[in-house]
Amino acid sequence: MLVPSKAEMRAYEVDGYFVRKGLLSPEEVADFRDSSRRQLEEESKGDSVMRKGDSSGKSTLLKLWNSAGDDKYGMLARDERMVRLSEALIGEDIYLYSHKMTMKQPREGGAWEWHQDFGYWYNNGCLSPEMLSIYVSLDPANKENGCLQVLKGSHMLGRLNHVREDGQTNVEKPYLKAAVDRFEHVYVEMEAGDALVFHCNLLHRSDANNSDTYRWGYICSYNAVHNAPFVQARDYGHYQELKTVPAGSFMSAAVAAE
Repeated sequence: MLVPSKAEMRAYEVDGYFVRKGLLSPEEVADFRDSSRRQLEEESKGDSVMRKGDSSGKSTLLKLWNSAGDDKYGMLARDERMVRLSEALIGEDIYLYSHKMTMKQPREGGAWEWHQDFGYWYNNGCLSPEMLSIYVSLDPANKENGCLQVLKGSHMLGRLNHVREDGQTNVEKPYLKAAVDRFEHVYVEMEAGDALVFHCNLLHRSDANNSDTYRWGYICSYNAVHNAPFVQARDYGHYQELKTVPAGSFMSAAVAAE
């Protein structure tokens, strides 16, 4: 099914998220994950992969792309399953705002503190929260290896103020405490191939990876076309035409050179 079910639409509206089980087949996961892991672990020896640290000194590896080309990453970002879900939920013409790989290595991957994605994106010139992200789990994600956590329904709060702390952009502590007290705290455990679809104002975080397993995920964020940033402050996020491709097209594409 390309569009959300009634239950998924309702969950997105009320809870701010839902999990689409098995968005990618086991064969698709293996193709995308294994080729990406070979390439990006090699790249991580250089400077083309970012390292985002946490307060304990651990770090998560990040690879961000500014546009969606014809490599595996760009083709999955343009996959009709991703695009049609996002179009239906945002309810407007959309484009790809950004896409990235987040890589929590065994025993090394760091934590992310509580934040809203729109806490960043508003400051990048996006006026309206007509934005969402789809996190595709490439490995089993659980409490031990730092799966995503959410405050269920917290997107209803609207955008909260964020501050820079230890190299991350986090929700101000008094408001965060009130939100944690008020909303249900959910650990979103997922199997490889599952996708978490979540609103840009949903409060979320993740713990460090204290396990011996990988916790990699591929994240595509989508924005309404009319909500494109009104400033040119970043190298990513600006409108580019989104050319949708058939489901699974990425399997016949090459991994990018960079």
